Amino acid sequence: MLSFIRKRLFQLVLVVLFLSIFTFGLMKMAPGDPVLAILNSDEMIVTDADQAKLRSSLGFDQPIYVQYGQWMIGVMQLDLGTSYMSGKPVWNEIAERLPITLQLTAGALLVMVGISVPLGVLSARYPGKWPDQIGRIFALIGASIPSFWLGLMLIYIFAFKFQIFPSGGMGSVSQMILPSITLGFTLAAVYARLLRAGLIETLSKDYIRAGRARGVKEWRLLWLHAFRAALIPVMTVFGLSLGSLLGGAVVVEILFSWPGLGSMAVDAILSRDYPVIQGYVLLTGVLVVVLNLLVDLSYYLIDPRINQGKRESG
Repeated sequence: MLSFIRKRLFQLVLVVLFLSIFTFGLMKMAPGDPVLAILNSDEMIVTDADQAKLRSSLGFDQPIYVQYGQWMIGVMQLDLGTSYMSGKPVWNEIAERLPITLQLTAGALLVMVGISVPLGVLSARYPGKWPDQIGRIFALIGASIPSFWLGLMLIYIFAFKFQIFPSGGMGSVSQMILPSITLGFTLAAVYARLLRAGLIETLSKDYIRAGRARGVKEWRLLWLHAFRAALIPVMTVFGLSLGSLLGGAVVVEILFSWPGLGSMAVDAILSRDYPVIQGYVLLTGVLVVVLNLLVDLSYYLIDPRINQGKRESG
């Protein structure tokens, strides 16, 4: 177990290093000049002297490897730099937006679990019958509908047509409903089919048949034994989905004016706020690696038969 954790922590270091090089280089190749963006945002007459002074203060007159080295020294000290536009530390910008994204993530997960678990269980319990047919149709629709189109339809129907829910913003529970459904609906379609497949395979195992032969109740076999084992493939995909959600569902946040990490990243890109973009990308990469590490560790709790050697060789 300890060697497995050490291996994943080493992978985390490699991911951060790769993302830092990739992001920093990409920012330098991106069109536009952040110096001009900063000066123009102040609505002042921009002179060559002003540009040179600001460029020097930001370190842009240094070789690119020196700029990268200075930035990485700050990252190793948990200092992601300062936003060009707001003048705040990037950590403060992220700390302000992360709880907002966590709210939306929690809402999307509630929708996903509320739909996928009963639908997946019913589809596996009655394969080929009407609950399974409903699950197939739902999975097809959920996999085919783009999230931005679903969001637009929800806004049109429930915000403008019937005026049941607000069309955007945050501050109340009602404002979370439409974006949560938009994110959770497409996820539910995937996880319902994953859970169905896992349950059907598990319910055909010998130990389940033996339990039935001993007179164990069906609900006990389903929820206490089969469901637990069927969660393993679900949890594998769940780690990736949760990482992307926490990183900020950009399209949905922009569509519903949700001021989370995704909208922060878009604003930073438009204003060429390089420290914020680089901090966002690093945070997203670290979240994905850490969450997948926690998911891998959860396998041992879900199914004790899994040993460390099997996980590493797989």
